[in-house]
Amino acid sequence: MTKRHRTIATSVVVGLIVAGGHFIGAGSALADDVKPSVPPGTEPSAAAPVAIDSNAPGLKIPQGGTLAPVKVLDIAEVVEDLGGEQRRQETNETVMMALQSEVLFPEDSAVFNAQAAARIQAIGNEINQSKATRIRVFGFTDDQGSYEHGKELSKQRADAVHAELSKTVTNPSVVFDVRGYSEDYPIADNSTEEGRKKNRRVEITFPRGAD
Repeated sequence: MTKRHRTIATSVVVGLIVAGGHFIGAGSALADDVKPSVPPGTEPSAAAPVAIDSNAPGLKIPQGGTLAPVKVLDIAEVVEDLGGEQRRQETNETVMMALQSEVLFPEDSAVFNAQAAARIQAIGNEINQSKATRIRVFGFTDDQGSYEHGKELSKQRADAVHAELSKTVTNPSVVFDVRGYSEDYPIADNSTEEGRKKNRRVEITFPRGAD
């Protein structure tokens, strides 16, 4: 039986406007030279309101201060196989499946191994059930070798997954967004082999179906 790790990640920002118009909260702006943790256009967009009574005695608001609007920035459930070969991340809007390159391809190759097709077909069947009309297939590498080689390899791997998905996904009007990002947007530390292994991956993202 496959063992899995399950994590529920929730980020909530509660802002506080005090006299003088300054904002005090949990978030801070990123410097211009800091890359986002996910590719552009894939940032979470959940904005479910959170009910808070501004007159509640437990809220210690400085005199003259008022509450800023409260937003839930991200709620995600992450399930990962013990070896990290496959990771599933679900929000209330999308499902993202990340497959390590080693379970799909030989080293430095974009040709599927014997087990890859069955894994991709299983994801394709779930996409059919969700009735998705737009699917993102993004490839990534670690930081070993040249950036340009990683860019080419990650795109070739994304193309291979796209081609296999196209055999299973039945919606003729579905739109694929297929990209290769090389070493950009790592999810683990590239200074260790364990981290590099997690960074070598293909991510498949599609809208979550109705429950």
